[in-house]
Amino acid sequence: MKSLEPHTNVTSEGFKLNRLYLRLWHAGFRWLYLIDAIFMFTIMVLVNLIRFGTDWPEKMEMWIGIVVATFIFQFVFYFGGLYEKQVRLGQRMWFSHVAVMTFVGIIIISVLTLPTGRYPVPRANLPAVGILIALAATGSRELSRKLRTRRFGPPRVLLVGSDHQTQLAAEHLNESDRGAIVVANLNEEISSDIELISEVEKCDATDVVFVDDISLEKVFPEPARTLNQKNVGAYLRVTAATALIGLREVREISGMPYVALRAKSLRPHQIRLKRLIELLVVLVISPLVTVSFLVVALWLKVIAKKEIILKQERIGKDGKRFTLFKFRTMRIDAETDGEAKLAQVDDERVLKGCNWLRKTRLDEVPQFWNVLIGQMSIVGPRPERPEMVSKFTEEITGYGRRHEIPPGITGLAQTRGGYHTDASYKLGHDLQYLMSWSPILDLQIMLKTILVMFRRKQ
Repeated sequence: MKSLEPHTNVTSEGFKLNRLYLRLWHAGFRWLYLIDAIFMFTIMVLVNLIRFGTDWPEKMEMWIGIVVATFIFQFVFYFGGLYEKQVRLGQRMWFSHVAVMTFVGIIIISVLTLPTGRYPVPRANLPAVGILIALAATGSRELSRKLRTRRFGPPRVLLVGSDHQTQLAAEHLNESDRGAIVVANLNEEISSDIELISEVEKCDATDVVFVDDISLEKVFPEPARTLNQKNVGAYLRVTAATALIGLREVREISGMPYVALRAKSLRPHQIRLKRLIELLVVLVISPLVTVSFLVVALWLKVIAKKEIILKQERIGKDGKRFTLFKFRTMRIDAETDGEAKLAQVDDERVLKGCNWLRKTRLDEVPQFWNVLIGQMSIVGPRPERPEMVSKFTEEITGYGRRHEIPPGITGLAQTRGGYHTDASYKLGHDLQYLMSWSPILDLQIMLKTILVMFRRKQ
C-alpha cells in the first residue's frame, strides 16, 4: 500500500530536518498551524495599522494581546476539528465551519478582555477581523488540499457498485474532476470485505466510492473499520433512502453527493474536547469529591471494617482491560463461585447500611481516579466485566460499538434506567449518546445524575 507520508530525500543535506519533520508529522504537526497563525497575526496587525498607523496606544499591551488572541483562535480551531487529517476526494464546504469557530474565538476573546476594557484590536473592528480570519483560514485549507495533491499525486479511486452506476460515476469523474483517477471498478454483488480490501491494495487506491444505494450493514463495521485503519477514504452515495438517516456533512464529488464514512462515531477532536472539559470539571469539583470520599470511607470502615475499596477488572476503550475502583457495598463472598453476577432488586448480598450508597451512586466516587488517569470518563457507557462483555457480545448485535470511547462513571443509560435495566436497552442509550454527543449533552447528563442520586427507588 502506498504510504501517504511526507517524502524524505536521503541524499540531500536536509536529511536531519526531513527526519525531524517526519517525526513531527507522525506526532500530529500540520503546516496549517503555522500558516493560520501567520494569517491571524498579520490580519490583526494590519487592522491596528489601518486604525492607528504606527502610533498604537499602549503598544506593548496590544502586541501581547495579538499574540494571545492568535493562540485563542488556534485553540478553538484545534478543538473544533479544523486541524484533523482530511480525506482527499471531493470538496468540503469549509467556510461555514470555519466561520462558526472564528465566532466562538471572538466570543472567548471578548469575555476574557471585557473586565479590562483592553482589546487586541478595536472593538468596532472585531467583526471585520472575524470575517478576514474566516476567509483566510478557508483559503489556507484549499491551499493545503492543492499542495497535498501536488506532493502525493491525485486521489486514486476504486468504484464499488453495479456496472451501470460505476460507469456513470467514472464518466462524471473524468469530465468534472481531472484531479482524480479511477483505477478500478468492483462489482458490489460479488465482492466480500476481504475481496474489497485485496482490490484496494492491488490497485493502490487512496479512496473507495460506493456508488449504489446499499444498506449500512454492508459497510459497518467492516469494511469501514479496515479502510479507516489503512487511511483510505470511503464514501457512501447520498440517495433518497440514505438521506433518511440524517446526513450532516455531504461532500461534492464531481457534482455527485457523497458522505464520507467514519469507522467511529466521535471524531478525534471531539474526544480531545471531551477529555479537556472533563478534566476541568474534575478540577472544579475535586473538593466535593475529596470530602465525599472521606465520609463514605469512614462509614464503610465502621460497617465493612476491611477491604472497603473493591478492585475489579473491566473492559474500557477499544476493548482494553483496566482496573476499576469503587467502594465495596457487598459481602466479600458475594461471588464465591467466581462467576460474575449482575445485581438484583433487593440483592441480599448488599451489606446492611450500604443500600443508600448504591441508590445515590456514591459507591462510584473512587472512579474519579480512573478518570484522572485517563482510563474512564465522567460521562460514557458504563464499563462491564470481561465475562459479561463476552456474553453480551454474543447475544447483542453491535455491542462492541460502546467501546469506542472511555467508559463513564455515569451515562445516558444510567440516567434513564438503573442497575437492573436490560443490557440491550442500555446499548440503545449508549449508541444514542455516541451519535448525539456534545458538551451540552454531557452537562445535561451530569445534572440529571445529581437528581438520580437523590431518588429513593433503586
